[in-house]
Formats: sequence, structure tokens, C-alpha cells
Amino acid sequence: MPNALTITEAHKKLKAKKISSEELTRSCIKQIEAVDDKLNAVVYRNFEKALEEAKKVDKEGTFDHPLKGIPYLAKDVYCEKGIPTTGCSNVLRNKDYVPPFDSTTTKRLKEAGAISIGKTNTDEFTMGASTESSCYGVSTCPWDTSRVAGGSSGGSAAAVAADECIFALGTDTGGSIRQPAGFCGCVGLRSTYGRTSRYGVMSMASSLDTIGSLAKSVEDIALLLSAIAGKDPLDATTGDRAVPDYLAGLTGDIKGMTVGIPKEYFPDELDSEVHESIKNAVKTLKKLGVKTKEISLPHTKYAVPTYYVVVPSEISSNMARYDGIRYGHTAEAGDLIEYYFNARSEGFGDEVKRRIMIGTYALSAGYYDAYYRQAQKVRTLIKQDFEKAFEEVDVIVTPVSPTPAFKIGAHTDDPVAMYLEDVFSVSQALAGIPSLSVPCGFSKNKLPIALQIMGPQWGEERVLNVGYSFQKAMWPEGVPKPEIA
Repeated sequence: MPNALTITEAHKKLKAKKISSEELTRSCIKQIEAVDDKLNAVVYRNFEKALEEAKKVDKEGTFDHPLKGIPYLAKDVYCEKGIPTTGCSNVLRNKDYVPPFDSTTTKRLKEAGAISIGKTNTDEFTMGASTESSCYGVSTCPWDTSRVAGGSSGGSAAAVAADECIFALGTDTGGSIRQPAGFCGCVGLRSTYGRTSRYGVMSMASSLDTIGSLAKSVEDIALLLSAIAGKDPLDATTGDRAVPDYLAGLTGDIKGMTVGIPKEYFPDELDSEVHESIKNAVKTLKKLGVKTKEISLPHTKYAVPTYYVVVPSEISSNMARYDGIRYGHTAEAGDLIEYYFNARSEGFGDEVKRRIMIGTYALSAGYYDAYYRQAQKVRTLIKQDFEKAFEEVDVIVTPVSPTPAFKIGAHTDDPVAMYLEDVFSVSQALAGIPSLSVPCGFSKNKLPIALQIMGPQWGEERVLNVGYSFQKAMWPEGVPKPEIA
């Protein structure tokens, strides 16, 4: 089926006229219509417009860019001109918010000829690790629909794994691309902070949010990064650095590299099947000629508490714009204060309210020094841990998540347990470094397990080449596909 192709495979077929963009797009649409009632991955369908675009591409007949004519899905926090975008929150859904502009990322994809076919599910304003806080309900794992697809980019991960699209866009603040990619058995990259533009993407925590993609191969991720990365005058946090040809950097040669294995990421509580899969992945890397070295990242134990002070503080600021006056949910009230109270109480879900309250408390005059300032100091120490480690090793490998995909509802009544799901994925965000999630095995229940590969700031080429070499060696016939019951 055409929808099962990777970007590189689809591009070759399009260029050789073996398939058309319309056929490829219809194949993805057909798959969404066949399986998405079980997955709840796609929350808005832009099929009619997508097919019009595909026909235009076919009429032109020149597939001069690898993304031309390739259908994709975007996480429902990416603004696309004329396309409803809700952040999976009733604050925007209740008023059918339609952006009058494109995000830089979707604009660059559009210029390359890629075709947006819809929006994917996410935790409300990306706040969560399971999509259970979405106003549209939870997305399920294609490998076992009684389990979550992960979060917050769970809809994008489920859609890619289930071949509902050729690739999907996600965002990663503290693991929101890597964890769902790991749960669903696809590939996902968190790039260096500032490598990709955040313009036109709804913010959660502005100093940690990164823009990225989920795909079926590391090769595709490299291709996509080359297309969307780079300085953006509309986002002052983007780095003024040249964008390399990431695809050309996939040499497959990693012989002589040193791989760091941090002891802090392998606690006694780590799921035994996850531990075994990571050990086997390291053996595969050794066969490819790398050397391994045990290292220490001593401030790892402070990463989760640091993250959950910094992030709610920035959320408290970013969520202030959703007041129901300029746009968003409106409410009945007797005065302005009551109006704000009613509009935000009715529009926001529990997790958003919880994080706003924590962040407002941490930023208040009496507690700023005790919480937010201290968290920023620890954040610097975590960053320095990585800088020191990368003086000794080329990349660092760890699990992505302490367990495979968990059951829907497992952490609903315990937000702290949900936060601890991020234990292996928040340090990289605090340090601003790139990190890749690649499938490395399966549990006895046939649930995917993923390897995390980290590199220094701006070290995407190195990370992607290691991931590419590993994926080729680990899955020479391609990563297995789920059978959706």
C-alpha cells in the first residue's frame, strides 16, 4: 500500500511516475477512514483541500524536492492559514479558532510541496504524557489499543505507526516527540533548541519547546530536518547557523566513535524488558565498531523536579493570552474579574489549571527565589553535566521511557506518577541538546521499546548518523508494523 512507504521510497516512486501524489494522498485518507475510529489520532480532516493540492502537484509533474506531493499530518498546535487549530483545548475548540497565518514550519513544508491532510491529537496545549488531557479524548497505541500512544504528540506517533500519513509534525518540550515515538514504534527527533522555528506554534514553555517530526525511518527525519531547520526572522530564538545536508551526513560509518552510558539512567526500578532491549541495542552498536564508556550525569535526579518548576512557571505566563476576549471561549459574567474566572475555568482542563496554579505560585513575590531561581541554577548544572560528558564521548545512549506504553487511565488520578514518566526525557530539554528516539525491540506483550541517542548542542548530524547506522543494522527489513485489531 502506498501509505506504508517512507518519504524516500514515495519520492522515488513519484519521480518514476509509478504512483501519483493523488494516489498516495488517497491511500493515507483511506487508512485514516479505516482505522482512526480505533486510534483517535486525527482530530481534523483536511481531505478535500489535500486532494486538490495533490492534483495540482501531479499536473505540474516535476518532483524536484523529496517532499513534493508527500502527505503529512500536523499536531494540533501548528497554525495553518484557514485550517481550524485548537490545541485540543475547549478554550479554542468552542469558538472554532482559525489562524490567519501559517507557522514557519508548515510554510516551509508547503513551499517544498508537501501536502497537509489534517491535524493530530495532543494533550491540551501539549501538557501531558498520554493525550488523556485532550478535549477530543485519548489517542491509543496501534500495537494495543487499550494503551496510550504517549504524549503529548501521541496522535502524530499513532498516525505514523499506523500508516495514516507518510510523516507527521510534533513538538517536544520534555519528551513529547521521543516518548510517543518510542511507545508507537516510529522514529522521532528533538532537535537542538533554536535549530527549528517556533513561530506559529502554540507555546507551552518557551525556553524548552522545540519543533520536530515523527517518521518511519531516520533517513526521513534527516530529510525533514534539512527542510524545516534554520534561522527565522520571526523567531529570535533560532540560531544563525548554516543548515547542513543532514541526509548526506548519513554515512553509516560510526566505527571508532565512543558511546556514553550514564549509570543514572539504569536504576533498579527500570523495567527489566526495557533494560534488556537497551543492552541488546548497545551490543548492536558495538558490532558496528563503537566503543562504550560508563559515564555519570550526577544532577539527573534533580531533572524532573527542576522541569516541573520551570515549565509551569512559563505556562502561567503563556496561558494568560487565552482570556476569551481577543479569541477563545467566552462566558457569562457580571463583571470583568468574574468573566476571566468563568471563561478560563470552563475552557481549560484540569492539567492546564494545575500547571497554571503551580507556575503562578512559583513565580509569586514570596517564592520566586526559593523555587524558580533555584530551578534555573540546577538547570545550568544539568547542562554542564552534558557538556562535561561530551568532552569524553561522542553520543550518549539511554532508554526513552522507563516502561513500554502504559494502560489508559493508569495515571489519571496520580499526576505525580504521570510526571515521572518523563524521567529520562526532560534533562535533554533543560540542556537544550538534540535527542533521537529509535525502535530497538519489543516487550513480551509485543509493545515497542526505544533507544534514545543524545548529542551535543548542534550535533544533529552525529546523532542522526548513529541512529541511521543502528536502524539499518537492527531492522534491515524495516521496523515491524502493528496489526490494528
